[in-house]
This record gives sequence, C-alpha cells and structure tokens, in this order.
Amino acid sequence: MTSKEVASSSSGHLRQYEQAQNVILPIHGQQPQATRGTDGHDEDPTKTPVAPHRTTRSKSPSRTNPDNAQLSQDKKTTAPPSGDDEYPDGGLRAWMVVLGTVCGTFSTFGFVASWGVFQAYYEQTVMRGRSPSDIAWIGSLQYSLIFMPGIFTGRMFDLGYFKIPYLICSVLLVVSTILVAECTEYWHFLLCQGLAVGIGCGGIYGPTMGCLGHWFKRRRGLALGLAAVGSGAGGVVFPVSARLLIDRVGFKWTMRILALMLLFALVIGNLTLKRRLPPKKLSGGLFNWAAFKSTAFSSYCVTSFLTYHGLFTMMTYLDISATRMGVDPNFSFYLLSILNAGSVFGRLASGFLMDRFGCINVIGPLTIVSAIMTIIWPHTRTLGGLIPVSIIYGFSTGAYVAIFLGAVFELGPVEEVGRRTGIVLTIASLGALAGPPASGAINAATGGYPAVGGYAGGILLLGVLWMYITRYFVLEGKFIGKV
Repeated sequence: MTSKEVASSSSGHLRQYEQAQNVILPIHGQQPQATRGTDGHDEDPTKTPVAPHRTTRSKSPSRTNPDNAQLSQDKKTTAPPSGDDEYPDGGLRAWMVVLGTVCGTFSTFGFVASWGVFQAYYEQTVMRGRSPSDIAWIGSLQYSLIFMPGIFTGRMFDLGYFKIPYLICSVLLVVSTILVAECTEYWHFLLCQGLAVGIGCGGIYGPTMGCLGHWFKRRRGLALGLAAVGSGAGGVVFPVSARLLIDRVGFKWTMRILALMLLFALVIGNLTLKRRLPPKKLSGGLFNWAAFKSTAFSSYCVTSFLTYHGLFTMMTYLDISATRMGVDPNFSFYLLSILNAGSVFGRLASGFLMDRFGCINVIGPLTIVSAIMTIIWPHTRTLGGLIPVSIIYGFSTGAYVAIFLGAVFELGPVEEVGRRTGIVLTIASLGALAGPPASGAINAATGGYPAVGGYAGGILLLGVLWMYITRYFVLEGKFIGKV
C-alpha cells in the first residue's frame, strides 16, 4: 500500500470516528434538539443519539453494528407506556363514573325492563280491545330506542358532545313519563311511553356506557358488571312499585311517582358522569362503513341483531302468560321482578368472568341457557316451575346485557369506541323492535305461547351460532383463546 493510500484510509477512519462521536449536546439554558433517526422519525431529544455506522454493504444498522441493535432493543424496553397502560382502572373519579352509570342504567334499561307489568295492565284495562301484538309495539319501541339513537349519540360522544345531550334526554325521559299519566288513547301511549320514553332512554344509555370505555381497560368487565347492576335493580324496583302503586293511588299518580324516582337517579348521573379523553377530530360520518371491513365486527353486528330479537319476548309476556296459566294475578307480576333480581347476580358475575375469560367466552354459553329457558317457559304451568325458570333466565340474560359491549371495545381503537358502540346498538335495536310484536303475532295465530317460546328460543340459538363465528374470526381460526 502506498503512502497516499495509507493516508487516505486513515483520514476515512478518522472521519467515521468523529461522526460517531458527534453528539449534539445542549448548551446551558437551551433545550436539546431532536435528531433525525435512520427510520425517518425524530429521536427522543432527552436521549443521547448515536450516529449509525454506515457501510456500503447494508443500510440496516443492526447488521453492521451490534451495539445499534442493542440500543434499539433498549429503546423498546424504555419506551413510554402505551395508551392502554394509561387507563385509571380505579380511583375515586373512576368509581364515581361507575356510580353515574349505575344511575343511568337504572333509569333506562331498568325502567324499560318493567314493561311486562304495563303490558298486562293495558291488556286487562284501557286497551282491552287491542291485540297483544299491538300493545307490544309500545314496549318494543322502548326496547329498540334504548339502542337506536346510539349511532348519533355515539358519534357525538366521540366528538366531545356529552353533557348537554345527556341533560336534554334526562329531562325528556322525566317529562314524557309524567305525560303518560294523561294518556287515554292507544296512539297517546305509543307516542309518550313508546317513542318519547324510548328516545330519552337511548340518549342516556349509549353515552353512559361509552364513559366506562374511557376509564377502564384491565378491569372493564368488573366496571361493566357493576354498572349493569343498575338495570337489574331498576327491573326489580319499577315493576313492584308500579303494580303496588296502581292498586293504591291509581295509574296517574303511579306514573308521577315513577317520574320522581327517575329524576332522583338522573340528577346523580348528570353530576358524576364525565369523559376522560379529549375529543378527537375524526373523519367520516355517523355511520362508519370502514368499520365493516373488519369481518369480526360485521359478524358481531349480526349476532347483536339476532340475540336482541329473541331476548325480550319472555320478559314481555311472562306476567300475562302466567295469569292465563292460572297463577294468581296478585303474584304473577312478581315473576318479572324475580327475573330481574336474578339478572343482578348475572350482571355481577359476568363482569368478573369477562376479565378472566373474555366477553364472548362468557356470554356464549349463557345465551344458550337463555334460549333453553325461553323454550321451556311456555310449557311450565306451575308457580313452582316458573320461579326457577325466571331466575335462571334472568341470570343468563343479565350477563349478556351487562357485558356484550365489552367485545365491541376490543374491535377497534378507543378513539372510535363511541361510533362502534353506536353502530352495534342501532343494529341491535332493529332486532329488539321486531321481536316482541312478532312473538305476539305468533301467539295470536297459534292461540298459545309454546310456539312463541320456540320461535324466540330458536332465534337466540341462531345468535349464539353467529357469536361463535365472530369468535373464530377474532382468533383467526384458533379454537382456544381469550376473546
């Protein structure tokens, strides 16, 4: 090697050494500047940047310099926590949100769950000339409208609009309940108790559940289970209160007292519920068609429609069917409260089980139990048989209602949880809307409830089938996994 070649080689090595040691150090009183990494992203300015060792053989620093590979690994281990790790998952403020959610579900799902008492009362009094299917449309509107506004309220929730819509719907629910006391015609009840009450409940329920998605991740199942206790509690309190008050103070004062109960609970909800994450500037309209690119999400929407189509049939007709089977009318209305009491335990248990085993792994088997109880119910003609059937059905359906949205939270980013929840709830509402009237029409055509139970139970089993198809897509063909 000539002297010129030696000098050139030494100069090249010296330049490489100087580049490697050329660390940009902050001058006292100045902030360090970010440097541009080899991947095109800004490096953390608080860390000491290391220039990559360049060669003509490869552009990958990990191949040419083992120290760079180790540095890359160290960056991964010291990276800031992800968004999932930033969920409070507890604390006073988070549990206050759970309390507000309990009051919200008490006032919405719990109140609507008492419809069976009104179905029986209307069939025997003010709407005696109407068919059960016609009367059931009032309750079906309530059931469906709990979910249907979700496509609007969910999107508004994502954009940061929560408190004012929640307050407006709270006022609407209380006022419309008071107005039910003044109704005398079928269409009056359809508008006030069906449409107005349903819209008020829907504007409260969806965003209420969306709040939990902001505060809980690891303990989300527990939070959902506790929040859903409000539904079960309302399903116990409202039917018993309505039936006893009607006998003592009459129908009008009964509705006014129920409105005061709703007002008390909703005041607590308005004071305690709060978003945690800032609103996002999201693209797309109310109905995010891109969400359906996920096969698992699309399949779960089908599941929700089928399940809610069959879910409310037994709750709607349990009281009146028991009376026709010979059960004392002074006790038959308690069956609905017994059913809802069973749902309280189902809602609590499902929250713990979901955190351990996954949402679909829990609600799948329990929905099969609901289907079996729905099929058995019309063939159970003694009070001693109807009570355990009601308890078991309440437990299994309570578990489903409590945590079925838990799967939705996992099928996309948290910033889109409101819109995804709204889509699923809206699709579920269509099933809930058609279910009880269809069952009432079957009852009128067949003259009994056995065909009704068979129809609703079969629909529930079909929903379970789609549920396991969803599970298959989520696990990408695997049979074992938490989902």
